[in-house]
Amino acid sequence: MKVKSMKELNKRIRIGVIGGANPEPESREIAFKVGRLIGEKGAILVCGGLGGIMEAAARGAKQAEGLTIGVLPGNSTQDANPYIDIVIATGLGCGRNSLVAMNADVLIAINGQYGTLTEIAYGSIYGKKIIGIRTWDIEGVVKAETAEEAVELACKNLVDQSFFP
Repeated sequence: MKVKSMKELNKRIRIGVIGGANPEPESREIAFKVGRLIGEKGAILVCGGLGGIMEAAARGAKQAEGLTIGVLPGNSTQDANPYIDIVIATGLGCGRNSLVAMNADVLIAINGQYGTLTEIAYGSIYGKKIIGIRTWDIEGVVKAETAEEAVELACKNLVDQSFFP
């Protein structure tokens, strides 16, 4: 998807995909589908930029010619997975989880452990809608069963908030 201007790029919705670095194959496949659907909708995928769920989702978005942003915990942009278009090295370690949540309009959590839990917490603090597939079953996380349902719920939330023209 070609960008005509920075103004157009800045108007695109940003869907954060958060999740574990070492997921089982089924969660990895769900993340790939979520990323592909995000790319097909013309949204920007925001993630932590490393492996596991992050890499699978970014790979899916790139397959659909989508744009990906990776917010890395370390100092080197070279640490990003190969499917990240815009790499942001923070040097903040796990503190970067706050930036992932802050820079998404809505979050989709897939699988994950305590790092994902912190991103869910930051998302809640920042007032973001959080959709979860095979992740923490806690208050504030709307459960979805499939990639399609998760992206549909994310986009419905964004339509309700007038993110789409």
